[in-house]
Amino acid sequence: MSDWSARLWRSATGRFGVIVVALIAVTAVVSLFWTPFDPQDSDLRSRWATPSWPHLLGTDDTGRDILSLLMAGARTTVFVSVGAGLVATVVGIALAALGALTSRWLREAVAVLVDILIAFPVLLIAMMISSVWGGSLWVVIWSVGIGFGVNIARVTRPELRRVQQSDFILAARASGLTTGQSLVRHLLPNVAPVFIVQLSWSMAVAVLAEAGLSYLGFGASVVEPSWGLLLSDLQRYIGVHPLSVVWPGLAITITVLALNLLGDGLREATDPTLRHRAAETHTPAVVA
Repeated sequence: MSDWSARLWRSATGRFGVIVVALIAVTAVVSLFWTPFDPQDSDLRSRWATPSWPHLLGTDDTGRDILSLLMAGARTTVFVSVGAGLVATVVGIALAALGALTSRWLREAVAVLVDILIAFPVLLIAMMISSVWGGSLWVVIWSVGIGFGVNIARVTRPELRRVQQSDFILAARASGLTTGQSLVRHLLPNVAPVFIVQLSWSMAVAVLAEAGLSYLGFGASVVEPSWGLLLSDLQRYIGVHPLSVVWPGLAITITVLALNLLGDGLREATDPTLRHRAAETHTPAVVA
């Protein structure tokens, strides 16, 4: 186990984030092969069944098993968060590299572009695109990925610029390394901690964005399992069956919380200033 992963596991927030995110990922994989019931199988004779052994979390207004729906919805959550993370990674690295390693006029152009794109809320852009192209998970992935890729570039670009001006980078460039080679070998590894933390937070917002857009009808279609879509269906009956609404809301809350805590744990594990500060705090005072 590497030093930073060991520090992440020793952190209470990081450990909680790792365990919960791993459980959600395992649940998504298991749901590909098995769920207690078919998530789309309606049984009107079992509608609004209370939590019991056959239906551990009860059923909805059409008799579908809520636990099966949540397990299947975990696939959508993982798909959207990973997809948006990959898009954000590509966009963030590309914009950060262009904004830090190119000519002055191109750096300034990228800075202006990033400032303009950040001014537009990601959810608003996704809703506008969905109104034209129709709601789908791909719209959510691209909208959230590009939006938070821009945010990652804004945070990473000055750090990339700072590392580029370090003595060892200048020595590597003097030895004949091209800009692309120095980016891959030296620059990206040195800004990876900042990048990974921003990426984990972006994935958390992607989960929340997908749930919100699906709740509003701009995300997952009715044939795709989604926690936001399930929450939208059940909230109409909150006055009669309030417990049914708790489960999808709790799943969204715990997932977003776990990803945010994972980001905090990664920041503590990879930021040397925080580690030194923690070490000073826990150093016992020496009594003369």
